[in-house]
Amino acid sequence: MIELLNATKKYGRTTAINSISMSLPGEGIYCLLGRNGAGKTTLMKLIAGHISATSGTVSIDGVTVSASRMPDGVNFIESGSAQFNMRVSGLIEAAAALQDDFDLGFARGMADRFKLNTKKRYKQLSFGMKTMLTAIITLSNNSRIILLDEPTLGLDAIVRDQFNTLLLESYHARPRLLIVSTHMIDEIAKVTERLIIIDGGNILIEAGIDDIDERAYTLSGPVNTVKSLLDGLNCIGSTQVGSVMAAHIYDDRIISPDGVGIDRLSLQDFFINVVGGGDVNE
Repeated sequence: MIELLNATKKYGRTTAINSISMSLPGEGIYCLLGRNGAGKTTLMKLIAGHISATSGTVSIDGVTVSASRMPDGVNFIESGSAQFNMRVSGLIEAAAALQDDFDLGFARGMADRFKLNTKKRYKQLSFGMKTMLTAIITLSNNSRIILLDEPTLGLDAIVRDQFNTLLLESYHARPRLLIVSTHMIDEIAKVTERLIIIDGGNILIEAGIDDIDERAYTLSGPVNTVKSLLDGLNCIGSTQVGSVMAAHIYDDRIISPDGVGIDRLSLQDFFINVVGGGDVNE
């Protein structure tokens, strides 16, 4: 289990992580969402022990984590991580030799499935295939916690879909804790179980995807009618065009009156409104 208790990270006068307290269990696929500079990478580095908290604590299974005490069984991979310029087959075999309980069969199977040319050297691969190779090697190891920072950045839609398939199959083959930061919000919703939204170094939301799907919705209709329904509801944003208003809600569902529509709020629109980008008036 990962536990953060008032964890804060400052760089000079800049607070990158602001007194976060959060507990994450030992298994599950989490999606970490946030705008650029929100604190996603810093949070992952704190958990991995690549950096130390300025104050507060980060612990894994009760053991405090810091740069001088990096945790065992935690693997943090940043976007664009490179490999030695060996043949693909050699890189996979080297990873298997260096890591106990490396699933060589899974790695070879995924390389074949995603059409990685195992005879090519790393630098001969396309950017997408380099990323896929790193993901395969990472997800084939025995780490109980894997942190992937923007693993699909710069990839086309086909490779992103392949990556998400790989992520899900890896989890089913070996359940553990996977945290993936990404900007491809609606795509990752197909595989993730829970969502963490961070903004300005603060955790705004930590909830299950099913809960969000049930409780995030939009009420739309005449301005005065919609406004009359908002008392007691958690309205996370709104859009008003002339006499028509759309209010975005994260709360229990209500029965809307005649003349007011109620529609599902997409995960992307939910994120935009949670971080404060959803108020528009014309």
